Amino acid sequence: MNLTQRKYYPWIVVALLWVVALLNYMDRQMLSTMRDAMAVDISDLESKVMFGKIMAAFMWIYGFMSPVSGIVADRVNRKWLIVISLAVWSAVTMLMGYATNYQEIYWLRAAMGVSEALYIPAALSLIADYFTGKQLSLAIGIHMTGLYMGQAVGGFGAFVAEQLSWQSTFHWFGLVGIVYAGVLIVALREKRVDSFEGKAGAEHRIPLSKVLSNNLRAVGSSLGMLVGCVAFWTILFFFASCSVPGWATKNWLPTLFSDSLGIEMIWAGPIATITIAFTSFIGVMIGGPMADKWSRVNLRGRIYTSAIGLGMMIPALVLMGFGTNVAAAIGAGLLFGVGYGLFDANNMPILCQFVPSRSRGTAYGIMNMAGLFIGAMATNVLGSLAEKGMMGLGFACMAGALLLALMAQLIILRPKTLNME
Repeated sequence: MNLTQRKYYPWIVVALLWVVALLNYMDRQMLSTMRDAMAVDISDLESKVMFGKIMAAFMWIYGFMSPVSGIVADRVNRKWLIVISLAVWSAVTMLMGYATNYQEIYWLRAAMGVSEALYIPAALSLIADYFTGKQLSLAIGIHMTGLYMGQAVGGFGAFVAEQLSWQSTFHWFGLVGIVYAGVLIVALREKRVDSFEGKAGAEHRIPLSKVLSNNLRAVGSSLGMLVGCVAFWTILFFFASCSVPGWATKNWLPTLFSDSLGIEMIWAGPIATITIAFTSFIGVMIGGPMADKWSRVNLRGRIYTSAIGLGMMIPALVLMGFGTNVAAAIGAGLLFGVGYGLFDANNMPILCQFVPSRSRGTAYGIMNMAGLFIGAMATNVLGSLAEKGMMGLGFACMAGALLLALMAQLIILRPKTLNME
């Protein structure tokens, strides 16, 4: 029996990609907590505005690449796309340890945006093809916990840098990813639900030049279908709206807590990242099974689960912005994390109810682009507000966008199936 046909193998795929997801967020997150340590050697990083530009550069590049990576993920072997993506961003992480000036950090961070953008559309569409039945929200949710764990581990960047050095931290974290790329080459397998070059479920290596030249019609068909789908635009809107606080908490919450609570970054970083990461883990472990079970009796079950998550995030953002003590900060992080987990576990499953398998990578790539672009703009704005001591107000204002997204989600999305083929 082919390994991909064994009942347990889909869960092995989730386990393998869980580690990649951890490395994905760990490598991008630790920079936000190591700014102080790096600023000793690279003085330009002392400016919050300059640092915000570096964080935004990653997001702009990641955003521009996301639709491209989604289109490619729908048409090439996703295993090799994931392996290459991991190897490249891990190598970039290692090289950041050799950086000696602001420009080098800036361009390496931008390069990380290119390589990391290739991962998420490929990984989520691969999982969706392995789990076409009743456990999709749970499988996606478990994978997302890897992102949260990576965010939490990345929050210790300042602590590790203090014990060793920021250069050594980048070196070792990057090396782990390069080694793990070798593990994926041996253990990960591709799977296609629909026909791919006439051979469903087979693994293929297709040159990118051939994909771009011979599949333009298929790409155009996918884009045309998405443009004319009102449900997709609604999903895009609430995904992008939630991406603003999602990126804001990753890039600026450690700084906000450090400033508003008057504590050092080695403590503010873990408070900001661990509380959200831990409760997001709880959120997806609750939200995944709950959405799967609810959807069996009501096709809108996954939508309702996601909406509950958005409803929890709204007061959490207000509390983040105006809280003045550690208890308020931790409480806001706990509430936000659970809500974000409920939301995050159901994005791809909801998308699967409206978009067929052959176009899901493209759809998620466009969603990533929208989320990254608006997140990048918010990151720059928050950097400017931080210089004026007004970052808390920026966090509180994000709650309004989430309220609009919640209303659109509940009013417009009315699926007719659990999984559109």
